[in-house]
Amino acid sequence: MMRTTMRRWVMGVVCAVGVALAAPVGAQQDRSAEEAEILGMVTTLFDGMRERDGEKLRGLFHPEARLGTNSVEGWITSVEGATAYLDEVTFDEEVRIDGDLAMAWTPYNLFVDDRFQHCGVDLFTFVRVEGAWKILQLADTRRQEGCDPERRG
Repeated sequence: MMRTTMRRWVMGVVCAVGVALAAPVGAQQDRSAEEAEILGMVTTLFDGMRERDGEKLRGLFHPEARLGTNSVEGWITSVEGATAYLDEVTFDEEVRIDGDLAMAWTPYNLFVDDRFQHCGVDLFTFVRVEGAWKILQLADTRRQEGCDPERRG
């Protein structure tokens, strides 16, 4: 009798722990999908920059978006008219999400016509509007010291 009771108690604990652990895993999978979506937008931005595709770039930004060093439209216009090949590659990306607000911290290297230009960090702020993520703000740092020009993603 005692063995049966103990067995039931152990099985109950095992089931409860399994249910408790399964919930965060499901939530983590949803979060990973959102993180992938955010990083996909970062990739699309830099693909659009390499392709000089202003329409692709415009579609990523919130109407009230701001850039740290330029207006969004001014930056897109300069990308569209660039004569050099611009290749910005990111690595070690971090994403944080809370509801309809997200940020991505993306260290990068910038190459112009395959020559290393500088490195730094891009800081993206995203908002979800009507189910779609949009870039609300983009700021960056730029430096030439402490860079690893061999890093290509």
